[in-house]
Amino acid sequence: MRCTLQEVFRNHFEAYARRHRLPAYVHRAAYWIARCRTAALGGHLRRCPEGHSERAFYNSCHQRICPQCQGLATERWLERQRARLLQCAHHHLIFTIPHELNALWCWNRAAMAKLLFGAVRDTLMELLGDPRHLGARPAFISALHTWGRSLSLHPHLHVLIADGGLDERGAWVKPRRSHFLPARVVMMLFRGKFLAALRRATERRTLRLPADLSRARCVSLLNRLGRKKWNVRIQSRYAHGQGVAAYLARYLKGGPLKNSQLLPIAGERVRFRYHPHRDEGDTGSDAVVMTLTPEAFLARYLAHLPQPGAQSVRGYGLYGQRAGARLNQARAALGQPSVIEPAPLAVEDFLARFDRTPAAATCAQCGARLRFVPLLAHGPAPPPTLH
Repeated sequence: MRCTLQEVFRNHFEAYARRHRLPAYVHRAAYWIARCRTAALGGHLRRCPEGHSERAFYNSCHQRICPQCQGLATERWLERQRARLLQCAHHHLIFTIPHELNALWCWNRAAMAKLLFGAVRDTLMELLGDPRHLGARPAFISALHTWGRSLSLHPHLHVLIADGGLDERGAWVKPRRSHFLPARVVMMLFRGKFLAALRRATERRTLRLPADLSRARCVSLLNRLGRKKWNVRIQSRYAHGQGVAAYLARYLKGGPLKNSQLLPIAGERVRFRYHPHRDEGDTGSDAVVMTLTPEAFLARYLAHLPQPGAQSVRGYGLYGQRAGARLNQARAALGQPSVIEPAPLAVEDFLARFDRTPAAATCAQCGARLRFVPLLAHGPAPPPTLH
């Protein structure tokens, strides 16, 4: 029997919630995911203009970790980014915090994410502002991921950054080095900034510490991590940023697991396929299957549910939200037109572009395109339709 994330939530979340104290936003997310695209959320009809047939389409839950309904949101985000990206080479950088800090992350998700974004921002702005490396204002987008491929807790930041920047005279400047930035220097500066921020937060008592971690032990842990090599990767240069933006889009919406990865439930166990990362015992290109109890699966999955209001993507430098004039100045220096904000992709256009079954959007009898008509009220069952 086919398994989906919605089925897991529908069949097992209530039992899981009875055994665990969960914040209200987790209950809300589970409620919507379990009812995504069902009659319980209402919807609309699409009707043949000649009256031959009509079909019901139900509303989506719009939860960021729902893999079923984030296609439109993903494509809209990607179109906005494509309109703003500079037409030049880009780099993909990945900043990962050590797993020894996972306990602190669990107790301080919003605060730790803020510190991580800030440390990466300050590291890149300082190095690229240095004339020895670039000496100009850079353009980069940072995106937070908190999961590994096995749904393990693995907080890291992906950065899409332009291969150059805008100097004070308004000229486009390319990096001094062919390999962009020295990886060891980036790692050491990022490590120092993040640990310094953690020490300040610990001293000011703005971080909650787990029960088994005293402040003295926390300071000792930070000192040990200051002597350890951190995982900071600088990927090969890409001819443009479109590919990396598309990669980020797949993970920013829809959660850490796609329905296509889930396998039929066997013996009340949830199973899913994934390709191990090298940090998770990479076995090559072969996929492996993980089998978990529903409780263990939900615990892993819900650990990556964004808190209300949490930002998972932030732009800095020329890609900052308030840097429109400077971004257009950079585009002019590269021979590009100014940014034109695209109109939000319409539902009809999205369906026409991505619907894998064109028959679903057309009348089987006359071939006319089905038109959107009245809204459907919330209800326990599908409405009667012509066909």
